[in-house]
Amino acid sequence: MGILSWAILGLIAGWIAKFFMPLGRVGVFKTILLGIAGAIVGGYISTFFGWGTVTGFNFPSLFISVLGAILLIYIYRLMK
Repeated sequence: MGILSWAILGLIAGWIAKFFMPLGRVGVFKTILLGIAGAIVGGYISTFFGWGTVTGFNFPSLFISVLGAILLIYIYRLMK
């Protein structure tokens, strides 16, 4: 996946994660970073458990990315 694909997947994953777990006023750039980080975290966790990986711009990758972003939001809330 190229940089543009990661950014678009990150934006979508971050936006969906914010829908399930609102963060308040967070900008587009932070949403993209949250989604990309969520894709990375979700990819590592799902690969570890054998559930799949973030391989491209498809539904399973988006689902894994959203779950990773939700996990990051949950950790962020615990730290705050």
